[in-house]
Order: sequence, then structure tokens, then C-alpha cells
Amino acid sequence: MLAKLLKNDNGFSAVYERQYSKPVEFVWALLVNNENFKHWMDHLEITDLSKGGNINFNYNDGSGKFEKFKITDYVEGSVLEFEWGEDIVRFEVLPSDQGSKLVMTEFINNLTDHTPNDLAGWHVCLLRFSNLVNDLPDDVPEKEWEIWYEEYKKLVEEVKS
Repeated sequence: MLAKLLKNDNGFSAVYERQYSKPVEFVWALLVNNENFKHWMDHLEITDLSKGGNINFNYNDGSGKFEKFKITDYVEGSVLEFEWGEDIVRFEVLPSDQGSKLVMTEFINNLTDHTPNDLAGWHVCLLRFSNLVNDLPDDVPEKEWEIWYEEYKKLVEEVKS
């Protein structure tokens, strides 16, 4: 499911929603565990899981380089929000009738030529995360990003006009 891209007073927000039959505690544990990142977003590493703590974005290019992002909001079991360059990424795990709902929002200051890249990247990461939650193999094809990039490119153009 494509994210909703909304214009707001402070820029834009891309909202991804995913429904799971698993309980909140199960989904939350997968979301904040460094061992699980390798299955859905292998660039991330939480170094201090607390408000004001840090998440590293490792380049994984053999250089050892990384960027340190500050955790701007944290509520155990439900909210993880952190800097993402000049933007903010927020994960919320909420109870639902079916089990739980994951809402990921990227608060975007400005839409740029790079925005569709990020949106497609998050989309593919969430596909992989859903496979992890549902105990399915990570069978997301490498070319999947290209498909979603084209969709998000169209979406960004629509919102810009």
C-alpha cells in the first residue's frame, strides 16, 4: 500500500500504515531490536534507546562511516521518533481489533528530487519488516525499489502541483 503524502503547515508528511495480526508487544520488540534491523533496514543501529538517545545510520560500504541521529521522542512499547537528516521519522505501534497497527510517518521539510528515493526505500523496508513480523522469508526482489520509486515519483509530482 502506497504511503499517503500530505501537505501541512510545516512541510509534508508521508504516512505508511501496516496492519498485523500480532500483538503490539511482538511488533514493538521486532522494531527496536538491533538484531532485527539486518532483516529490514540493515543501515540502522540503536546505540541509546531513549528520548535524547541515538540511532546510527551505517553506510555499510566498508568505510566504517556512519551518521548519528538523535531520538527525539520515545515511549516504551509504542513510539520511536528520530532525526532523519533534516527530517523526522516516527514509528508508532498501536493496538487494533486485528492485533496491532504500525504507523510510520516521515515529516519532510521540503520535497526534493531525492524524496521519491526515500519514500520508495521506506516502502521496501516496510515490506521486509512485514515479512519479519509474519515470519515469512525475506523474498522482496532487489528490483522492488525501482517499481515503488516510479510510484512515489508520480505521487511527489502530484503533491507539488
